[in-house]
Amino acid sequence: MIHLFETMDEASPPSLTDLCMTLVSSRLELFCEMPDDGSLSFREPLVFPQELADQLLCKMATEGLLNDSTVGIFRNCQQFRLRHACIRTARISAEAFHRALCPHRLVELDASRVNADLTIADIFRGLSSNKTLQESLQRLVLNGLTMSSLEEPSRRCFSAMQGLRALSVSSVDFYDSGLVDVCALPRLESLDISNTSVTNLTPLLGLRSRLRYLTMHQLKRLEMTTAQLLAVLSQLEGLQHLDISDDKQFTSDVARQLLETPGILPQLVSLDVSGRKQVTDAAVRAFVEARPGMTFVGLLATDAGFSDFLSGEGSLKVTGEANETQICEALRRYSEREGFVREALFHLFSLTHAIEKPRPDILKLVALGMKNHPATLNVQLAASACVFNLTKQELAFGIPVQLLGNITQLLLEAMKTFPNHQQLQKNCLLSLCSDRILQEVPFNRFEAAKLVMQWLCNHEDQNMQRMAVAIISILAAKLSTEQTAQLGAELFIVKQLLHIVRQKTCQGIVDATLKFTLSALWNLTDESPTTCRHFIENQGLELFIKVLESFPSESSIQQKVLGLLNNIAEVGELHGELMVQSFLDHIRSLLHSPEVEVSYFAAGILAHLTSRGEKVWTLDLSLRITLLEQLHSAILKWPTPECEMVAYRSFNPFFPLLECFQTPGVQLWAAWAMQHVCSKNAGRYCSMLLEEGGLQQLEAVRSQPKTHSDVLRLAESILDSLHRHRTRTGYTGPPKTHTHREKNIP
Repeated sequence: MIHLFETMDEASPPSLTDLCMTLVSSRLELFCEMPDDGSLSFREPLVFPQELADQLLCKMATEGLLNDSTVGIFRNCQQFRLRHACIRTARISAEAFHRALCPHRLVELDASRVNADLTIADIFRGLSSNKTLQESLQRLVLNGLTMSSLEEPSRRCFSAMQGLRALSVSSVDFYDSGLVDVCALPRLESLDISNTSVTNLTPLLGLRSRLRYLTMHQLKRLEMTTAQLLAVLSQLEGLQHLDISDDKQFTSDVARQLLETPGILPQLVSLDVSGRKQVTDAAVRAFVEARPGMTFVGLLATDAGFSDFLSGEGSLKVTGEANETQICEALRRYSEREGFVREALFHLFSLTHAIEKPRPDILKLVALGMKNHPATLNVQLAASACVFNLTKQELAFGIPVQLLGNITQLLLEAMKTFPNHQQLQKNCLLSLCSDRILQEVPFNRFEAAKLVMQWLCNHEDQNMQRMAVAIISILAAKLSTEQTAQLGAELFIVKQLLHIVRQKTCQGIVDATLKFTLSALWNLTDESPTTCRHFIENQGLELFIKVLESFPSESSIQQKVLGLLNNIAEVGELHGELMVQSFLDHIRSLLHSPEVEVSYFAAGILAHLTSRGEKVWTLDLSLRITLLEQLHSAILKWPTPECEMVAYRSFNPFFPLLECFQTPGVQLWAAWAMQHVCSKNAGRYCSMLLEEGGLQQLEAVRSQPKTHSDVLRLAESILDSLHRHRTRTGYTGPPKTHTHREKNIP
């Protein structure tokens, strides 16, 4: 029942509130204006409900959108009444913090790991400026911040916050004097002093009747013996939650002695001793049974947790490594502790190696660990291996698209952070090489293509090479025209892909690597003159003629080569490079191929080369006339293909060909190509043709008296398709530029 509920939750769409918060936070410029001081403010006098104001602030911080400018919208306390303010990891200055957040009557402030320009002293200076806030603030989280001053100023800071019930200063320059001051706060019930410089815990006795939550793992300078420590803990009679996990500075038997001390901490409901050795199942069970109200025990990286009693399946939650339930609980509770995240992911990898059902609930926990520790190699290495196990083959189709998009973006971040770590790069490539991810999932495909291409240029692993070129070929078909041109303009990319083609051709090998590499080059040269020029300048034409000659019976290879050469032929300034008698003779011979796809692409090359008129034709004119006649004749003999042969992202290259009334063979090829795709995929291509002004182009062909009857027949067929499409869809839009189109089918 629990597993099913979690899976359904992961698969459900985002809430309307979350979608609205995402839209507003990412498009603030649509709703705001910027006064002279550089901070944003809403144009309209909106009033956000308090809960939504808190959510918007948290969303902006989480998405990295909170800065000195955007935080300005919260300066208006009438529009935004903040109570629970989360600015974790934000990059805001002390002045912006003071002006935007400190006027509010905050109940809670989480400023964990904000930028170094905003120190703890700055935060307290702002909080102290509002007397009401000093009393209203109940929870303050300052994890990972710098103090910017030594012990005495910190004491003055903490003593002013008389309303605090919960304080967290984990990984802060926090000392004994600060602890003395904190323990004098009259309402404090929860304290986290993990990874601080506290040496003596005796001041905690000042909270003996009030303290309910105490977290203190890895106290690196603690000078107390186990007996002294237990003497303090034993007097915290109301303590309900204690975390002494993974604290290597304590004596090694502190957990064992705590568990074996009769009657200690009778109110405890949660105990975390993860990372402690000398802990046994028997001791833990006896401790828990003596406290019937216990709900959690942390046992990851210990010798305990392997008995049925501690499985974590019932009301007692357990972190450990014995089973899936314990490991997932560890990933959930320790998401910000890199050592435990790595440990849990290591065990998760073994557990998911033979997984058979989609587990989006587990994948989300892996994503959380990756996001929280982007610069920790061991975490990213273990996480990327788990991602592959959880998304390989058919498993990816059972994962929500949004979650797959998030995890894919995290994989790209890992590749970018650790470009020279071969195993990590392999793990990420293995996960990326997924039909579901590459075809359906939203992520930064341009960035992915660049990263994979960089990997390909630095490695010779044959198996990984095949996957890399497969990824690039598919991604290139999904990029915009501008992105494709930018990617293909990188000379090293073209050189590397040509190098692979040259290797395979010399070896006489036709395999998936060669086919994907040819597809990648085909897509990268599409409407990209710079890439086409790189191709020519690096002996691509000579190489591709050799490919045509080396594999005459491989129709798929022939199609991809000719498809790319079509792209080259579309670039007028490169026509001179293609005006080679032997090349044209070879292409002309392919006009009569029994494979209509091969004949189609060969005809396209000749159509482009003969379209520019006699003045720019550099070879014998009789050859041009012969080619035009053969072109016309070949097209009339083509049978109607059963399926769509090629995917076009634009009809713009065809329009100049339609205007060649003196060469009907050229017009005929363009019209045949347009009629073919419009008849096979009317929904896509009729709309594209209308948007790009194709209706006017075709009407001009129909109304021109010089139009050849064969061309006229095809033009009227396309116009009929457009008319039916407009009637069926109600299309009334004016012609416009089509800005995002897919490219050739790999």
